Formats: sequence, structure tokens, C-alpha cells
Amino acid sequence: MCELLGMSSNEVATLNFSLHAFAEHGGGSGPHIDGWGVAYYAGRDARLVKEAEAAAKSDWVRFIQDHSLTSRLVIAHIRKATTGARTYSNTQPFVRELGGYAHVFAHNGHLAGIFDSPFFQPRRFQALGETDSERAFCELLERMSALWIETGKVPPLEARLATVAQFASELRCFGPANFLYSDGDVLFAHGDRRTNRESKKIEAPGLVVLKRQCGRLQKSFSAKGLSIDGDSQLVSLVASVPLTDEAWEPLEEGEIIVLSGGSIIAKQPK
Repeated sequence: MCELLGMSSNEVATLNFSLHAFAEHGGGSGPHIDGWGVAYYAGRDARLVKEAEAAAKSDWVRFIQDHSLTSRLVIAHIRKATTGARTYSNTQPFVRELGGYAHVFAHNGHLAGIFDSPFFQPRRFQALGETDSERAFCELLERMSALWIETGKVPPLEARLATVAQFASELRCFGPANFLYSDGDVLFAHGDRRTNRESKKIEAPGLVVLKRQCGRLQKSFSAKGLSIDGDSQLVSLVASVPLTDEAWEPLEEGEIIVLSGGSIIAKQPK
């Protein structure tokens, strides 16, 4: 299955990582050969770098490693294709504009039957690729658009969370529905189920979260294939599987957390 990674920080942080090494945390880099991508927020916009190739062979990955790209909010994805060909348009994360903000979405799982569902037939937002993940994203934006009528004004968090929760509830009916979604203001993380590496069963947790408080001149986070640097940082990470031996907190099946400035500011149980 695909691998997800999200970061929320109270200060601008430098995120450096080897996507090839990062994928090994999910059971070995071999299966994750169908693409990768990362979106770094910069204000309302997001710098998107993605490629429909194995990360291990990518010059773009080396470009990221050689440049100190900074952000307070990052979403990354490594793809093992289940629906759709290995193409750029099928590679995640996906980005669309809504209400004057870049909205970013990445999904892990397989949503059987979503294309035939009458409740997932978006009108305004159309997919550029063939994946079930992008269809889901387009439908989420369709529902969110009613809240983002006034361009440049962020809707109340309560209303946004309610919309994401209803969307996630319906999405789980099709299959594992782990996703990261940001509207440029906060990061929503929905944990469902994923294939357990040891038991081979599809079960919870689908996402885990780690919160770190680091003092000045102390490296914020370091793991195989990933490091985050910054002074006096409050950082929260959301990933498909734990990236270190620390006590990552699993999300319950169907749980949603909302992160801003490195903290969890809201939760929505199943």
C-alpha cells in the first residue's frame, strides 16, 4: 500500500528526507515504485514536486535533498498503484484551488465502487487522472465549495470538520480510507485501516501521530530517511507507520484529528 506523511509546525521548518528510505518504513522500498510527491505550503499556495517514477531513481528527489525547502505544513505520498496507470496525473498529492487557497489531498487505500456511486459524482471539480483517490478528492472539494463562497475568507473550523467527517464516513464504505487533507489553514488527518505488515490483515491503525517539542539548537526530528530542523520547534508528524522507536499514538478507526501550528487543535471520533 501507499505511504503517507504529514507535518505541522509552529515555526518554519526545514524538512529533508530520502523518499526511498522513508518508504522502507512501510515494509520495504521495493513495492513503492509507482510514483511519489510532496507539497510544501508557502502561505496560501503550495510548492508541489511529484513524479511518476520510483523515488530511488529520481533526480528530483536528489534536488529536494540538496535544497533546504522550508514550510510549516507538508504533505508527502509514496505510491503503490492499485487504480490507474503510472502517470503524472495519477501521482499524489493532488492540488486544487478553492476559495483562494491551495487545497492538498493524499490518500492511502483502495476505494472499490466509488466510480459507480451516485454520491461521488462531482460536477465542478473534475479529475485529471484515473484514480479512486482523485475522485474522492474532487467530491470532497465539491462539498467544501459551499463553505468557501467568499474567496480568501476561511470558513469556521467546526463547519469544515463536520464536512470532512461526513465525507470520511461515506468513504470508509468503499474500503481503507486513510487520508491527509489541507485547505491551507489546517491539516486534517483521517485514520482508518491498512494492511498490517506482519498479519497481512487489513486492520487499524491506518495512521499514527507523534508530537515533538524541541528546544533551541536541538534537532527537531531525526529518523531513517527523514530529518526536521528548526529552532524552538513544536512539530507534529502523521505517518502510515511509526518512523522511530518513540511512542507514536495510533488513530482509532475512523478518527479525524486537526493540526495547526504543530498541535492537535480538534478531534472527531468515528
